[in-house]
Amino acid sequence: MMIRAYRPSDCQELAQLFYETVHAVNARDYTPEQLDAWAPAPPDPAVWDASLRAHCTLVAVVDGKLAGFADLDPAAGYLDRLYVHKDYQRRGVATALCARLEELARGPVVTHASRTARPFFERRGYRVLRAQEVERRGVLLENFVMEKP
Repeated sequence: MMIRAYRPSDCQELAQLFYETVHAVNARDYTPEQLDAWAPAPPDPAVWDASLRAHCTLVAVVDGKLAGFADLDPAAGYLDRLYVHKDYQRRGVATALCARLEELARGPVVTHASRTARPFFERRGYRVLRAQEVERRGVLLENFVMEKP
């Protein structure tokens, strides 16, 4: 596995990876309506590229394929996204991405973890500060504000 910086040429594939991951991996914890609100198809590559460029975004590559990505605002310590392709789950991709980004934070790291991701973050030493409901396209989704000192 290689971890490298995001490139604009990754954008389309990462947007698709995000969509497929949400709809496949998170389906056990959220309703189809919630999944559609969270990750509508198709993701807008221009919006994604601007957002990914605004943060420190890392990409995991396995056997020449994009296996996952994560991004962090180092100044705020906010880990925004961490997504691993549905075919690369439980292979250390999320752990590698998260570890690299945590090293860049200038203090505690905060994330808003889905029901699906919460156990992963708890195993990494994050603690739940509070549960919350966020609205996406008129639909409520539960997630957890978590922090790692």
